[in-house]
Amino acid sequence: MRIELEKRARVSTLFSILSPLLALTLTLIFGAVMFWLLGKNPLNALYVYFVEPLLEVWSLHELAIKAAPLILIGVGLAVCYRSNNWNIGAEGQFTIGAITGSILPVLYPDWHSPMILPLMLIMGMVGGALYAGIPALLKTRFNTNEILTSLMLVYIAQLYLDWLVRGPWRDPQGYNFPQTKSFPVEAVLPEILSSGRAHWAFVFAIIAAVALWFMMRFMLKGFEVSVLGQSERAGRFAGFSARRMVWFSMLLSGALAGLAGISEVSGSIGHVQPTISPGYGFTAIIVAFLGRLNPLGIIASGLVLALTYLGGEAAQLSIGISDKVSRVFQGLLLFFVLSCDTLIHYRIRLIVAGTKPAEVKA
Repeated sequence: MRIELEKRARVSTLFSILSPLLALTLTLIFGAVMFWLLGKNPLNALYVYFVEPLLEVWSLHELAIKAAPLILIGVGLAVCYRSNNWNIGAEGQFTIGAITGSILPVLYPDWHSPMILPLMLIMGMVGGALYAGIPALLKTRFNTNEILTSLMLVYIAQLYLDWLVRGPWRDPQGYNFPQTKSFPVEAVLPEILSSGRAHWAFVFAIIAAVALWFMMRFMLKGFEVSVLGQSERAGRFAGFSARRMVWFSMLLSGALAGLAGISEVSGSIGHVQPTISPGYGFTAIIVAFLGRLNPLGIIASGLVLALTYLGGEAAQLSIGISDKVSRVFQGLLLFFVLSCDTLIHYRIRLIVAGTKPAEVKA
């Protein structure tokens, strides 16, 4: 006996629209079961996790801080995935963007100029794009799988960051802590409002999402992304180049990941240290799919996933659970998003040798 997936002749528009909400509902249900198995009150735990962080102004600022890199990286990944290029290494591009963008304040700490912050942001984007260009080059030149190459480059970037802050970039007056000197005030991304810590990275994220939505919806480049993503052969008949699309999508997603990296270091941390991300580059994959690879939908899904980070921190203090629970929530959400989409587009058939295939209603 084997199980096969058969593509449905017609896909339900209603269920396609409701798929993210259904996935989120299933995640909450199974999350409640998880809390019950941990010996916690499920309703109280879900309240602490998803409602309590939204009740204070400072907490909303923290939500924006955590959502900004998720949205920035997620919209770039959405373009990649819709063009059928699978960039899994945004975490590494985030890290390299943070490193390259930090060169000026770390190596030239006495340079005080209003130009330093714009240059840092540009250098961060260039660094992230160039790092994403490595798997693009390997794919277009040697037909290497970009999933593997981009993922392996993540660990190289993280080890390089660790070596820098423990070695040549370590602050000599930092009491031997593995971090650089604090950035001068001209190199710090300013806050949006005086009521909290949320900085301009959130504005960058919204602008990027709207710009890419406009591109995908109204521009020829967006049409090219969609056509090549659905059928490379059809794209060739239309005169589009799959090779150029690999470069375009990878460099774009790398640049946005790099912008997220330098914005996080400059706006939230204020210096470079061994750990600058709780896994934003990987979580942004969930953000992209939960937002249905639509840049505007990714704004909403980025806020939802940011809430799992914030709620996880609150739940550690309030009900005494592990920080790994937030990762479980994110994993459940990705599982149900992919499962719901699969069952909407495909039907399951059980096939037993010598018998007629039996359809399982799903």
